Amino acid sequence: MTEYDNTNKGVLFRNDRKESDNHPDYRGQININGREFWLSAWIKTGQKGKFMSLSAKPKDDQPQREVPMSQRAPAKTRQPMQKQSIIPDDDMDGDRIPF
Repeated sequence: MTEYDNTNKGVLFRNDRKESDNHPDYRGQININGREFWLSAWIKTGQKGKFMSLSAKPKDDQPQREVPMSQRAPAKTRQPMQKQSIIPDDDMDGDRIPF
């Protein structure tokens, strides 16, 4: 059985231990070029509506393992942003995240 490759992939879950506004709304982890990071997200409101603000922090005690260029995901060409409808904060369950 082959092992699943998590390189350049991550996951966020609702933070059920949030005790103050400074604590993230979502927490998880992400792998960037073979290195593991903790990922945090806050739901914020700006001039164009609701958005997620993200923060990544390297996991402790982990040697950096660089992924060779030949194994990295190809860079995607930039596409113009399209207007999206935003789901209200209280309605952001895992089945209805707008992206």
